[in-house]
Amino acid sequence: MSKKILTVDDSASIRQMVSFTLKSAGYEVAEAVDGNAGLSKAQGMQFDLVLTDQNMPGMDGLTLIRSLRKQPTYNSTPILMLTTESSDQMKALGRAAGASGWLVKPFDPQKLLDVVKRLVG
Repeated sequence: MSKKILTVDDSASIRQMVSFTLKSAGYEVAEAVDGNAGLSKAQGMQFDLVLTDQNMPGMDGLTLIRSLRKQPTYNSTPILMLTTESSDQMKALGRAAGASGWLVKPFDPQKLLDVVKRLVG
């Protein structure tokens, strides 16, 4: 059974690239256009990993992570940030919110797959 991954990003092109990369490796992928849509999808279905952008309209990635971590079904689910933000301060905020890892855009597809495989198999 393939692992289910939720990717949350307001950029359609990034969602397409991430989905293509993950689907090519055999993962099942669902997409959400922002944090609010991501939270709604996550509440309706259990995912093995969540991959989120930081800067999105409505609800940003850190708020999404904090919201997911409050739910028993997502308190230990890996959550990766995939963002243009790369400062140590933002990474520290991500760790405090409960992020499992941090990848900076533009992303290397093989590096993304390596990290995802390490986290969910």
